[in-house]
Formats: sequence, C-alpha cells, structure tokens
Amino acid sequence: MELFDTHCHLDFSVFDTDRKFLIEKSSENGINNILLPGIKKEDWRILRMHVALNKSLHAALGLHPMFIDEHTEQHLHDLEMALNLPPVVAVGEIGLDFYDKSLDREKQEIFFRAQLKLAKAKRFPVILHVRKAHDEVIKHLGLLQFEEGGIVHAFNGSLQHAKSYISKGFKLGFGGTMTYARSVKIRELVKTVPLESIVLETDAPDMVPSSSSSKRNTPVHLLDNFRVLCQLREESAEEIARVTTHNAKKVLRID
Repeated sequence: MELFDTHCHLDFSVFDTDRKFLIEKSSENGINNILLPGIKKEDWRILRMHVALNKSLHAALGLHPMFIDEHTEQHLHDLEMALNLPPVVAVGEIGLDFYDKSLDREKQEIFFRAQLKLAKAKRFPVILHVRKAHDEVIKHLGLLQFEEGGIVHAFNGSLQHAKSYISKGFKLGFGGTMTYARSVKIRELVKTVPLESIVLETDAPDMVPSSSSSKRNTPVHLLDNFRVLCQLREESAEEIARVTTHNAKKVLRID
C-alpha cells in the first residue's frame, strides 16, 4: 500500500540529525510522497534544497498567518518570483488564524488575498491553515473565484464548511487530532465526509498521534493516523490507502 503525507515540516531543524533516516523509514513503510509546506521566506531555500535532493519530497511555498508580524510586502514579491522556479507544487501554508487574538487580523487578510491571487495567476493549488476563520476563508475563495483547489490542513470546521470546501475543489486533511477519543467532532467528520475528499497528514513535528509516546511527530507516524482512519471508516485499508493517495496526487497534480 502507498500513502501520502500531505503536510510535514521535515525541513525544520528538529529533524537535522535523522532526516535521511526518517525519509528512508517512511519509504520502507509505503509513505512514498511527503509535502513540505513553507511558512516563512527565510526558510524557503533550505526547504527547496531538501526537496531537490529527495524525490519523495514535494515543496509548497507560502507565508504562514501565524508569523504575520514577520512578513513584509517584499516577501510577497519574493514569493511571486520563487513560484516560477521548480520544484514547487502548491502555494502554502497560507490562510487565516483568528484563534490567536494577538495576530493582526487585517494584515492576515491582506496577505491571504495576495497569496490567493498569486496562486490563481500561476495555476497552483493552495495549502490552507484555518483556525476560527472558515467563514472568512470561504468568503475570500468565493470573491476571488478561486478554482485551483488545494488542501485544508488539519480540517476542524463544520460539515457545512466541509461541503463548501469540497464544492470548491478542496480536499480535507486529517491527522493526529482524529486519533484522540476526545476529538468527537473531528472523528464524526472523518466518518461522514466522502473518502474522495480526504487526505492524510502528520503536521510533523507537531500533532503527535495518541498512540505515540514521543513528543516529536514524524512522517512515519502517518501509519498511526492511517490505522485510526481505517478504524473509523467502513472501507478496507487497501481502498483507503489507494483513494487518499490518489486524492493527494490529483489535487497537487503529481503524477
């Protein structure tokens, strides 16, 4: 069976000592594709280097809303130029985070719209980070008539939000959160939404699954998330692996 980790920050320095080992271990377990979303301009060069050296890795470049205070107008121009140079498969991680009240909401929306426009112009899907802002994100997607699709990372909205994203060509990312029994809402969503709209992710080094005793998540832990997805759904493990991997490749336009 083949699996796809659609959200993993393997470029972070916390993986400097065992990155190669984790990539090899992932491959041995059928995790043959891993998407690395960019979060800050200063990190893009290292991220791209890792992707260029490993055929199983894929790059997305973006300006993350949680670091909005560090982003400048020049970084938007830099992103526009960077998207012209392969290998890049998506714009992200971008979006809105209204959970953290200390973040500048107006600046977040300005940068989100700007990055959506870049993705639309260059025909890239987007990787969305959304917390307490699904209505606003969906509004912006509609106003810009964004039709390139993408992935809603760590989806935590309502069923109605899910249907809105799906109608706009998005897949919903589920990871470590669904492995916790207390995540009743997320687990119910995982059971309800069509399998054709689901992709798997780890968000490593964050969002450690409930079955792990480690404080650091890794792409290998995608197997833990996969097992829980299989427990929650009625389809066979083979079918879940096949469809979720196909979903990821289709939305990211990876052969």
